[in-house]
Amino acid sequence: MAIKTKGLVPRLWRRIKRTLIVLLLLQFAYILLLRWVDPPVTLTQLGSVFSGHGLKRDYVGLQEISSSARLAFLAAEDQGFPDHYGFDWKSIGKALDHNKRKPDRIRGASTISQQVAKNVFLWQDRSWIRKGLEAYFTFMIELVWGKKRILEVYLNVSEMGKGVFGIEAAARQYFDKSARQLSRKEAAMIAVSMPNPKIYAVKPLSKYVENNYPRILRQMNNLQNNEDIQAFLQ
Repeated sequence: MAIKTKGLVPRLWRRIKRTLIVLLLLQFAYILLLRWVDPPVTLTQLGSVFSGHGLKRDYVGLQEISSSARLAFLAAEDQGFPDHYGFDWKSIGKALDHNKRKPDRIRGASTISQQVAKNVFLWQDRSWIRKGLEAYFTFMIELVWGKKRILEVYLNVSEMGKGVFGIEAAARQYFDKSARQLSRKEAAMIAVSMPNPKIYAVKPLSKYVENNYPRILRQMNNLQNNEDIQAFLQ
């Protein structure tokens, strides 16, 4: 009995290592697959179904999304997107300082890449475990996918209203047109709702969206001639 017990720990450790290696290879294969294949479903989308909000989505390619919509989301969500490698350290520093001074009004600093990592691979909460995994997946998609694919996935999987996921579904839900046909104003209205699209509604028009979408239009005007931003609009 003592001999069997003595050999049990090494055997168990070998099995754990093999399992971890298999899981590592599987998740890497999944990340690589999503470089070309749209995510079948996300935990946030499943949560929307189970909560009774339903699921409206229609994945489209980046070229099927108007340049105005691409510009609006870059202006609203991540103006440094072309230049960072997944993390905007300056914005993170400002958010940490703000949250220390005003803990009752938490401000986020997630880049588009971080939001994609969270939305595609993880769940919605603020735990340190989830944040750590988010950092890992952010690094991996920046390495494997490239910026244009990250932006494309972001515009297709992000929640843009109750049960509405992606810019194509949002365009049809709010303006009865395709994402390719969205005007600058319409795109800005959807983009500015992103901090909390379930509350900051585009239709019926919430006060928040009504008061703030002109700010996004101004930011779009400021950014549209930027050479790095232009690369995502062509």
